[in-house]
Amino acid sequence: MMLSRTFRSVKHINPNPSKDSKPSSILSTKSQSQLQSSQSSPNSKPKSRSWCVYLILSTNTPIKTYVGVTTDFSRRLKQNNGELKGGAKASRIGRPFFSKNLDHGKGSSSLDALEGLKSASSRKVSSGNYDGYVIGGEVDAGSLPDESDGESSTLIRCENVSSPAVLFLPGFGVGSFHYENQLKDLGRVYRVWAIDFLGQGMSLPFENPAPSSKEGRTMERKDHLLGLGDEAEPWANELVYSMDLWRDRVCYFIEHVIREPVYVVGNSLGGFVAVYFAACNPHLVKGDTLLNANPFWGFLPNPTRSPRLAKIFPWCGTFPLPESVRKLLEVIWQMISNPESTAEVLKQVYADHSTNVDIVFSRILETTQHPAAAASFALIMFAPQGQLSFGEALSRCKMNGVPICLKYGKEDPWEKPVLGLQVKKQLPEAPYYEISPADHCPHDEVPEVVNYLLRGWIKNLRVQGFGCITSA
Repeated sequence: MMLSRTFRSVKHINPNPSKDSKPSSILSTKSQSQLQSSQSSPNSKPKSRSWCVYLILSTNTPIKTYVGVTTDFSRRLKQNNGELKGGAKASRIGRPFFSKNLDHGKGSSSLDALEGLKSASSRKVSSGNYDGYVIGGEVDAGSLPDESDGESSTLIRCENVSSPAVLFLPGFGVGSFHYENQLKDLGRVYRVWAIDFLGQGMSLPFENPAPSSKEGRTMERKDHLLGLGDEAEPWANELVYSMDLWRDRVCYFIEHVIREPVYVVGNSLGGFVAVYFAACNPHLVKGDTLLNANPFWGFLPNPTRSPRLAKIFPWCGTFPLPESVRKLLEVIWQMISNPESTAEVLKQVYADHSTNVDIVFSRILETTQHPAAAASFALIMFAPQGQLSFGEALSRCKMNGVPICLKYGKEDPWEKPVLGLQVKKQLPEAPYYEISPADHCPHDEVPEVVNYLLRGWIKNLRVQGFGCITSA
């Protein structure tokens, strides 16, 4: 294998080192540029990387504040006021906004702008009415803009007719925006989709799933949050943000939107969902690519798999939340949703701290401002396990002949490469790649490497029926 000569950050573990391998090659920069979207502007000017954190205040009811990060505050304020396209969805109510307590970060990264965010976040941030958020909705966004300063949709699709279909599944706490590098690049040669799991990203309820039936100084009343009351609405009675729900929604999406078998790519939690879905629906999956897949999810027993054990636990992630959970959530949510906590997590899972995580940082913060984010977080944490373990799902994939490709960031402190090697032992035919320097999110840290490997793997599956890279 000569892949490491092309990308020094890739180490390919060859299960058959004695066999000869052909050198790898990559598409030339010139040929790639010929595939650029027609929407790219040839006269676009280089954008400044000087970020600022801003706080704006509405002038109409409901009176609220909004915190964001941007490289061009004047333009962003016009967007949020509806004068230009691309404003935050949370700013659609209460316009016009004006600036308040604007602070600038000293560095080029939004992580460095935290000092400015400290003073802004000391004020209460109310998200107001989130009409733009939908459950299981579909928005055809076409090809992505060069600068993702606007809003992600619940569904992002870049279509290339008659080419293979690829579906990207996000990790925990993020959403479809985490795959913008894949949608921009691979969307030129494939039909690509990225979705948000229910309960995450932009797939959060815009109606209150559990209002309060009595007055009181509850967290719901105090912070205008949704889902923290004591009575569940009929439509939310059986809503559980679990592995089974995400599997079923992926199935529905493929059957009703894509309408053909797909290649599925999942990072972290998305990797587990990808394997679980493929194990239950092998006829809908042409292959799974796992990016630092999480091999475990859920602490409570599955009621279908272990009905007697499940009865021991009085609550398993449904509305309404028990009072004890609501009190616990009131204590920990402010800490979890704190910008400094988000920045610290990103530093842990991005090995190269020079990687630009501004978009990821701002989108995660925006999600935490959603009125239903706190309750959804609690439901996800207390949701039961899936009906199959990660190992059992892998065994089913192997039995059903579902191709699997393994890619692991070598420096990941959470899903260490040793976990990938354990999967490799269970699936000896699966190609396995260690990428370094890369951490928990290699698709965002070194997208050119991950995209190259994915193109080569899909090509070889289609042409030769196996997944090792020969050329892309």
